[in-house]
This record gives sequence, C-alpha cells and structure tokens, in this order.
Amino acid sequence: MPIKESELILNPDGSVYHLNLKPENISENIIFVGDQDRVERISKHFDTVEFKTQKREFKTHTGIYKGKRLSVISTGIGPDNIDIVMNELDALVNIDLNTRLVKPHLRSLNIVRVGTSGSIQSNVPIDSIVLSTHGLDLTGMMHYYKIEEHSNKEMADAFVAHTYWNPNKARPLIIENSKELENHFGSEKTYKGVTATAGGFYGPQGRVLRLPLYDPDLNDKLESYLFKGIRIANFEMETSVIYGMAKMLGHHALSLNAVIANRATMEFSKDPYKVVDELIEYTLQKFIE
Repeated sequence: MPIKESELILNPDGSVYHLNLKPENISENIIFVGDQDRVERISKHFDTVEFKTQKREFKTHTGIYKGKRLSVISTGIGPDNIDIVMNELDALVNIDLNTRLVKPHLRSLNIVRVGTSGSIQSNVPIDSIVLSTHGLDLTGMMHYYKIEEHSNKEMADAFVAHTYWNPNKARPLIIENSKELENHFGSEKTYKGVTATAGGFYGPQGRVLRLPLYDPDLNDKLESYLFKGIRIANFEMETSVIYGMAKMLGHHALSLNAVIANRATMEFSKDPYKVVDELIEYTLQKFIE
C-alpha cells in the first residue's frame, strides 16, 4: 500500500520535505555534521562539488573527494533533528517517491558523524578523537520505535542500577555502532568508549546556570560506570539516535567526536577549530583508504 501524502511529505519538485533532496542528490557515503557552517569546511576539500542545497538548518553538499563520491549533511542540534534526517535519507534510497511504495531491494547507507563533544573521563584529553562504540540514549526519542531488540539490555540495566535512574524518566538504552565502520575508521589516534547522548546542552548534561538539577551527581555516576571494561567516554546530543535509527533501518553508522572540553578536569580546548579540522581531514582520509 502506498505511503500517504501526510506521512511522507514531498516538496512540489518531488524532493523530501525537510532535506530538500532527491535520490540522485546523495551518495551512499554520508558525513553528518551538526553545524551548517561545517559543511563547507568539509566540502572545500572536495575536488568537485556537484550539488548544493539548503532548507532551514539542513544543508547538503555532494561531490568527489579523491575519486570517492561523498555527501555532507548538516543535521542541526539534537535527537529530534536526527529523527527527521534519518527517516528522510532512508526514504530517498528505500522508498520509490513516485509510487510511494517501499522498494523490494533495500540499500544501506554508510553514515559517519563528525561532531564535537565533551569528555567525562580525565584520561580522554581535550583535542583528542573519540570513536563511539555505543550510544547511550538518555533522550527518550528511541522509545517511539520498536528499538528493544537493538539495545544491549544487560548494559542498560547495569547503567540504570548504577545511577539509581529515576523511573519517571525515559529508560536509558545502549545501542552499538557499525562494527564494519569501526574497523575501517578506528586507529591508534582514536579513543574508544560509550557516548552518552543527552536531550539538551545544559541541565541534561549537568550544567548549572540558574536552574537546580534533579540529580547533581549524574555526571559523576556516568564517569564511574563500568561494564565489562567499557566506560562512558563523552557527552553529546546525537549519537545514540543515529545508531538506533541506523540499526532499525539497516544502515551503517559511526560517530567520531572531537573532544573540545573535558568535564572531569574542567578544561576547554585552546583551539577547538583546529581539532575539528584535524578530525575532518582524518575522516576524509579514512573514506578513501
């Protein structure tokens, strides 16, 4: 049965509603960035840029980098935006936009997030790169989908017990990355660990300005969590939802995070732009290896 117009909304030109993209506009290899200005910081390295578009915070450049076709898409900040981007990208490759029918043969995209984050371990220093082995979802977004089979229940249960998690909050989930992409993009330059994904920048990540926190010790609990040698390395706002959506839709996803702050030592990078540029160059090189 065709997907209704109210469920899959298309623009008058046939592009998907938020991303303003048609199937031919994207590569199967995609880099996610949060900041729309970071798109050009990546595409300036391309040999050629064949396509550009932007609608709201969603900006896309597609081109060729040393023989490899790549797309760079800005997602904006937060799990709600990831829900939009992942669903619309999947629609571009796995739904016939003319008939509105799911295609009989599904395709898998390779999605690598290039983001910034704050480490919560003193031994994960500023200006380093964290490769997220898992996304710890603290946002509640994934509970709108049938995600249970893709979450590591043992790890999540241990986290709930360790943190005395408030049952009035959405239950945390822990979702693994694409091991295929981890093996390709990992190296001695990357630190590995769980990335905690929060639904906000201030209170949800333990920052206090004028509002008191429900659990002021949560960051300490995150830092001390240990499961079979695996620790939580850093905090950001997108990774777990990228991993969850990718698992459910059959795509490969990996998150690479430039550490610009260390919450344990209270340090901030002296040159955050430099570490992001280094991560960009690292990621592009890995794509062509």
